Amino acid sequence: MAEEARWYVVHTYSGYENKVASNLEKTVENRQLQELIQEIRVPTEKVTEITDTGKRKEVERKIFPGYVIVKMIMTDESWYAVRNIRGCTGFVGPSSKPVPLTDAEVANLGIEKREFEVSYKVGDSVNIVDGPLEGFIGTVEEMDVEKNRIRVTVSMFGRDTPVELELDQAEPVG
Repeated sequence: MAEEARWYVVHTYSGYENKVASNLEKTVENRQLQELIQEIRVPTEKVTEITDTGKRKEVERKIFPGYVIVKMIMTDESWYAVRNIRGCTGFVGPSSKPVPLTDAEVANLGIEKREFEVSYKVGDSVNIVDGPLEGFIGTVEEMDVEKNRIRVTVSMFGRDTPVELELDQAEPVG
């Protein structure tokens, strides 16, 4: 038994994602499985669609149709609870053996928000500490804390080049 909860991907019938998520939440509550099954998510994004009449409309769209992401401690009991939800076809993994998402996959999917305390601001000089431009020094032009991104201008070969980085890829100079 794994003692730490990990993120798993559950495959569902298309269009049943929210139903599977709500039924799983009810099952967790009824069976007192809150310790084993901690979070259930159906990742969505807001998209602006243009209707037939030419009007713009904000719509919430599923990022991964047919999938629900569950943070759980894998035991026989938790596996059984998830697997037997109506509309669930199984876990993603070889021969339906649940394979947890790696930390890198969780970060790339943006499932868990990581909080960063940055000690620099727009206009400050920063040292790039990770990625292909590691060791370069640049000036912060833009910061988007929500999306975990910064735009830094780096001087390369006598030209100013804008580079987009994650917040933790730069630190203040000095």
